[in-house]
Amino acid sequence: MTRTFINRIATAVPAFEVHDYFLQFAAANLEREPRKQALFRKMADRAGIEHRFSCLAPANDASGPVIDRDGLFRRGAFPGTADRMDLYEVHAAELAIQAVEKLELGSDTSKITHLIVASCTGFSAPGVDLEIVARAGLNPSVERTSVGFMGCYAAINSLKLARHIVRSEPEAKVLVVNCELTTLHLKETADLEQLLTFSLWGDGCSAALVTASEEGIQLDRFKALLAPDGRDLMSWHVRNDGFDMVLSGQIPAKIHTVLGGNIETILDGDAVDDIDLWAVHPGGRSVLDAVQRTLNLSSDALEPSRQVLRDYGNMSSATVMFVLARMLKTARAGEKGCGMAFGPGLTAETMTFRMAS
Repeated sequence: MTRTFINRIATAVPAFEVHDYFLQFAAANLEREPRKQALFRKMADRAGIEHRFSCLAPANDASGPVIDRDGLFRRGAFPGTADRMDLYEVHAAELAIQAVEKLELGSDTSKITHLIVASCTGFSAPGVDLEIVARAGLNPSVERTSVGFMGCYAAINSLKLARHIVRSEPEAKVLVVNCELTTLHLKETADLEQLLTFSLWGDGCSAALVTASEEGIQLDRFKALLAPDGRDLMSWHVRNDGFDMVLSGQIPAKIHTVLGGNIETILDGDAVDDIDLWAVHPGGRSVLDAVQRTLNLSSDALEPSRQVLRDYGNMSSATVMFVLARMLKTARAGEKGCGMAFGPGLTAETMTFRMAS
């Protein structure tokens, strides 16, 4: 059976660093409730995030009447979903092209046979996939697949699909793009849970080349798990004022339940101690802490994931690809790895991999 490899990964984020600005915006929404405001600041400080990036250019004053420089997000009159999708159509394509160009495919660009684009933060047709074909110079007859609205675990599903393609067509060259503009769904609210959820989100994009060429990260095995009674713990709904993400405080406990009883199945006979690399989607500090406790990992085992969380926040499906990109640069040949990401359902998509010799 043909083996499949991630040969290269490139990443891109928008120009605007917004973490502190968005925290100031959220705190201003709670100015009439000082106890909630103090609690928000305390919990946000514990989140392990120092930087997030957005396609929205911040205005001068996060507590002022206008939140973004273009004046679309005005207090009392935040844009509806249609306006946010107009922004997605423009900025998602721009960010995707940045990531694809950073792959430096050169003459191989015209040899791409398949394009997979994953996103859960916007919809448009013609979509990001056709923009990539036109602006990156792909063959117009490239086979295109969109992985939509699956949330943070879509990156693992995209790699799974790329592996199926390469195993069935060994000459295939698959370009996998994960592009998310989570900050477009900024809400004007005084709901503490919503504000804390939004304090995690950032925009980002990854592009990866997946082929049978034996270099990079070998994709070995995939396993999907669905948590019992977890349907309402993580959800993602389209509303009139953008997309509404729900992240329950019960998620870490449910992750413990899902992983604790299935880790041997995920690792396909290997023990936890056999795994050198853990590429865990950093959905939040509590998620990483739950994985570390459940699997009894060393204090530094999830450092790559914690670094990505610190530097970029949660970029939905693109985030675990940022973790893998770091491993591609630093890991040693032959090291074994396990990747996992969690999303609506509550679903855990997992994979095992190893660094090519």
